[in-house]
Amino acid sequence: MRIGIDLGGTKIEGLALDAAGRERARRRIAAPQGSYEATVAAIRDLVAALEAETGERGSVGLGIPGMVSPATGLVKNANSTWLIGHPLARDLEAALARPVRLANDADCFALSEATDGAGAGAASVFGVILGTGVGGGIVIGGRLHGGPNAIAGEWGHNPLPWMHPDEYPGTGCYCGKKGCIETWISGPAFARLYSEEEGEALTPPEIVAAAEAGSRPARLALRRYADRLARALAHLINILDPEIVVLGGGMSNTEALYDEVPARWGAYVFSDTVVTRLARNRHGDSSGVRGAAWLWPGEESP
Repeated sequence: MRIGIDLGGTKIEGLALDAAGRERARRRIAAPQGSYEATVAAIRDLVAALEAETGERGSVGLGIPGMVSPATGLVKNANSTWLIGHPLARDLEAALARPVRLANDADCFALSEATDGAGAGAASVFGVILGTGVGGGIVIGGRLHGGPNAIAGEWGHNPLPWMHPDEYPGTGCYCGKKGCIETWISGPAFARLYSEEEGEALTPPEIVAAAEAGSRPARLALRRYADRLARALAHLINILDPEIVVLGGGMSNTEALYDEVPARWGAYVFSDTVVTRLARNRHGDSSGVRGAAWLWPGEESP
């Protein structure tokens, strides 16, 4: 049995899967706020509850809103800031008395969709998160590619490519740079840019609904968004050349993107044809916790 834990800012979700990937148990609890020790205890107790419900011991994989530094073994870049600087993997292994595998939540999304989701059977998958932030994960041959710096797939903190004159120099990003992809195509960025351009504060779903209802300003805003996403993904395709790109996060629910983006990215991809597929995720909000469980392939489960 595989157990996946998705550690979010406000909730912690746990899922137990059998060897075939079928759900055996699922639980969700509130995430402790501001306390590292309470977070470790909450994950320990959640694993115990899942094992009590199923009557079976499982391997444990954990998706976190950040990453573990290969140099120090400490959590970094986590928006749940109380995790930063702590040896989360080591402490969980002590609390659970077994090995634990950790990965970035976007990596877990990509692994889930590559294993038994929209990218199942593809040789190479790039999983994209278009939500509050912009992230991604890379799966090649069914295996998650993390890289020696543990940052593979962090395309959101590259600059938007092929910028138009009116896009320079771009908005400042929390990472300290300007013009990062995240500042252009995250959900909050889409809403901010629409407000700046139209003087009207709408949420991303409201803008999309207005575009579908025929609003010209909303349609133009969505067209600009699709072009920026196409440029960003074309840059990725030029480097990685994945078989499929799977979209996740709130903006992935925008139906128009699945026609608009492939129609546009060919102008930027360095090839005479683009056979890369663009697909919506299959597992939705469950992809993160499912991917955490799949961090342990069956033959390697402890």
